[in-house]
Amino acid sequence: MGETITLTAEDRHQLAAYRVAPAGTPRGGLVVVQEIFGVNSHIQKVCDGFAADGYVALAPALFDRVERGFAIGYSPEDIERGRSVRGKIDLNDMVKDVRAAARALAVGGTKVGVVGYCLGGTLAWLAATRIDGIACAVGYYGGGIADHASEQPRCPVLLHFGETDQSIPPEHHAGIRAAHPKLPMHIYPAGHGFNCDQRASYHAPSAALARQRTLDFLRTHIG
Repeated sequence: MGETITLTAEDRHQLAAYRVAPAGTPRGGLVVVQEIFGVNSHIQKVCDGFAADGYVALAPALFDRVERGFAIGYSPEDIERGRSVRGKIDLNDMVKDVRAAARALAVGGTKVGVVGYCLGGTLAWLAATRIDGIACAVGYYGGGIADHASEQPRCPVLLHFGETDQSIPPEHHAGIRAAHPKLPMHIYPAGHGFNCDQRASYHAPSAALARQRTLDFLRTHIG
């Protein structure tokens, strides 16, 4: 079972975070970065899964800067609400919150990775390019990555996208490949949000394959 802890960002903002640890000795730490739906039951389940695989998983509540305890579902109304809250928070402030989570995990020299979904996928990329000390980063369908493709990662990065994602066109993938031709990127026969089993766009085969690739990547770069 996970617990809620409090983090303090570099600008002194305090935010909640869902933390869950493995039963045995941890392989390392993993910041799990939310979608626009907050640290909801799905993100908590993702954290629980990574903990079962041996990582201390920590999901910072990025929307605490606007609305504390924000956790919603996936209805059209929820999507609009999530987008509204997202629009009120500066991307740089969310990077600060991810950095605070990474620092909380990096106690005693623990290796720390970042895995993010949608909004969190973009932030996983920015963690790789802007936060020192990250061992690796994995981004799932990060819609803003192409806008920041000129930034250079400071650690290994793995990216996952869906080929029928209506919000992330092939030009997005092409732009990233042009800037980083050696970066591992996988395109799945699925749409946006294919990893989330609470969404209609969930695609179990793609989710399973992406998760295995993610775990292999984490094993290589964290342990």
